[in-house]
Amino acid sequence: MDTRLDILRKDSWLEPFADAINGRHDDVLRKAAELTASSGALTDFANAHHYFGLHRTADGWVFREYAPHATAITLVGDFNDWQELAKYRLHNIGDGVWELHLWENDIRHGDLFKMIVDWDGGRGERLPAYATRVVQDEQTKIFSAQVWSPAEPYRWKSRRFRPRTSTLLIYECHIGMAQNREGVGTYEEFRTNILPRIDADGYNAIQIMAIQEHPYYGSFGYHVSNFYAPSSRFGTPDELKALIDDAHSRGIAVIMDIVHSHAVKNENEGLGRLDGSPDLYFYPDHRREHPAWDSLCFDYGKNSVIHFLLSNCKYWLEEFRFDGFRFDGVTSMLYYDHGLGKTFSGYSDYYDGNQDTNAITYLSLANILIHEVNPHAITIAEEMSGMPGLALPFEKGGIGFDYRMAMGIPDFWIKTLKETKDEDWHPGHIYWELTNRRRDEKTISYVESHDQALVGDKTVIFRLIDEKMYWHMMDGDDDMTVARGMALHKMIRLVTAATINGGYLNFMGNEWGHPEWIDFPRLGNNWSYKYARRQWDLVDRDDLKYKYLNRFDNAMIDLISSTRLFSRLRLNCLCDNDGDKVLAFSRGDLIFVFNFSPDKSFADYGILARSGAYEVVLSTDSSRFGGYGNVDETTVHFTQFDPLYSPKGKEWLKLYLPARTAQVLRRKK
Repeated sequence: MDTRLDILRKDSWLEPFADAINGRHDDVLRKAAELTASSGALTDFANAHHYFGLHRTADGWVFREYAPHATAITLVGDFNDWQELAKYRLHNIGDGVWELHLWENDIRHGDLFKMIVDWDGGRGERLPAYATRVVQDEQTKIFSAQVWSPAEPYRWKSRRFRPRTSTLLIYECHIGMAQNREGVGTYEEFRTNILPRIDADGYNAIQIMAIQEHPYYGSFGYHVSNFYAPSSRFGTPDELKALIDDAHSRGIAVIMDIVHSHAVKNENEGLGRLDGSPDLYFYPDHRREHPAWDSLCFDYGKNSVIHFLLSNCKYWLEEFRFDGFRFDGVTSMLYYDHGLGKTFSGYSDYYDGNQDTNAITYLSLANILIHEVNPHAITIAEEMSGMPGLALPFEKGGIGFDYRMAMGIPDFWIKTLKETKDEDWHPGHIYWELTNRRRDEKTISYVESHDQALVGDKTVIFRLIDEKMYWHMMDGDDDMTVARGMALHKMIRLVTAATINGGYLNFMGNEWGHPEWIDFPRLGNNWSYKYARRQWDLVDRDDLKYKYLNRFDNAMIDLISSTRLFSRLRLNCLCDNDGDKVLAFSRGDLIFVFNFSPDKSFADYGILARSGAYEVVLSTDSSRFGGYGNVDETTVHFTQFDPLYSPKGKEWLKLYLPARTAQVLRRKK
């Protein structure tokens, strides 16, 4: 009997690295046994949030903080006029834990507070590591923790929710910039104004950025200061719960963009030197600061850090009922050099001693825990190196993620649009780039996410049309640059979505060609919110062409979601003629046909397919989608007999392929 891990049995190229793969697997088993020696289960171990921080008791409150290097800790806040009173001084109860018991009326819901922490040689204001609510004063810009314990806790309306993951269709979004007006959007605005749009668009999951509190809005939420606090700039915790509740009632899963790869360097409101020491949560040496992100790197070798981070995963799942996480910056976690400047051109690059085994152990434990807490939870790794086994279950020798982001696909599209005229595109190469992946690991494919829309880059539609978007997007304007851009925008999205092997992602507004870029308020733009929003009024206007792109995206998403187990259907390439610029492939009863040629249309173009009758179910050239209507969608296409192929079940499907169009046909039962 072959007792090797599944990952080694299925990929013989990994055999030379079996010791490393077995080693990382055994590391996780050893660490899990160590962490659960007294608790018995990982879910029982990951309960730091129930112990640390501020909690109600039967007769009042208890507050605890882990600060082994502190010599004294005192709470100050609205409840004591910000004075250091003995009544609010914590007691050292051993093992680095400080504790304070208070009566019911000593602290009230809504009170602002902080810790004054003393250590050998210094003292400073600090926010609790487990603060669940942090707010910023509008005038002073100073952050404080806030007591959040409303008399009437939020009552969930939707029953326990199970995501639809046979084909994951993700709408990536940011609460603050989701509104039309210039300013910071709220959870409630998103729930009432944007969630219905996403529902109507047909996506079955939203992936929300910037939930964990972060002091600098322009960091896009990736410089986290308070890991247990949902950002108060968008509203209250209860309003976030209402948003998630509403999404679940609509059948939409809610995935949180979680940041465990690094932390903001801020000390007054973050974790940096919380008890005066540099290494409470982070590395103490040259590894402490991230060389590219101006942030601090967690020391995953410490059980206290694992306790903090694993409990953080459980907290968001339990308290807010998130359906899973997209882990940010996984590449940075996996390697001591954070993967900077490496090409990862061969398997040896993944097992050359540069791997942070502590971080790999933590990520594996996080995936095990998350799926223990919620067996239907979704975990996605944002990872660009291609580490084998990242999206394989732990028991098969993997790290345990359900999906990995196909980060090479948007890079491919941007490089292609920047460097190659579309008359020089090779459909065979496009197909290879979109399907070049480990077959046993599910991926999330996408044309562009928020990354491709930031200042310094351009969205796909802006690369295709550029400044003509300002003058020629009126319905009835026949500008050919706009026509080309819209045609390719639809084709690029369709070929990417049609070749998924797990899920598809779109960043809000990009489905209908949101113009320009994303630029958060900063000194360089005079703190403007002009580009930190989504101009929904453009797609809502009947006199503009954005509506056509939106209609097409709706139809594409509907086709995928209505096809049972779409992403699990086998892909079969039927034609990749680089000379004609024609690509065709099948998936179940569907055939996708693309003519990327900018100037050549083909009549009776033959494609070998399963014999039968086919009807057009989607055409990028439909007038409903801003096309020219050159594909007759009412025609039923019958395959034609060929003595060479027909005995094998294949016949010629003859189609009219207009230039720069794509169509999807379904075989009739």
